[in-house]
Amino acid sequence: MLVMGLGVAEDRARAAELFRAAAEGGDAYGMFNLAQLVDDPDESLRLLEAAAREGIVAAGAVLADRLSALDRDEEALGWYVWAAERGHTGAMNAAACWYRDGFGTTPDPVQAVRWFFVMLAHGDGDGIHEAIQLAKAGALDEEQIRDAGRLAGDPGAAEALIGMALGGGRA
Repeated sequence: MLVMGLGVAEDRARAAELFRAAAEGGDAYGMFNLAQLVDDPDESLRLLEAAAREGIVAAGAVLADRLSALDRDEEALGWYVWAAERGHTGAMNAAACWYRDGFGTTPDPVQAVRWFFVMLAHGDGDGIHEAIQLAKAGALDEEQIRDAGRLAGDPGAAEALIGMALGGGRA
């Protein structure tokens, strides 16, 4: 309430004090919230990592964003994947795009399509057109698409993509 001035006057300094007390007491949400208010980027990264390790999935995704902004792309990709594995659809999309484009790693269309499939399974279809484009462009063959479906836990999505993008019968 203090951060946003909801029902009270906005007081970010007081909010930071309260979040710091909570963080120092071991509260993961206190760590996460304080990380977004502190001016020291190193402290922010430490707090975000601590909050993520305590199970705050959004902290892992925000940490990845911050690491990316610092050109620490391999670390960022690791945290995007960490958050994606725990259901964060924004991190799934980031991981998929980074694997597609070879950002923080070498291009890996199988991993890209995997995360696009997982997004779809979580009700977010924003990336499926990207998977279709990769398949139509020949970035993956049928077996690689099936590998992506297996990794995503959704072999049906792989067969659907093969049928849609490759005409279903090419070997």
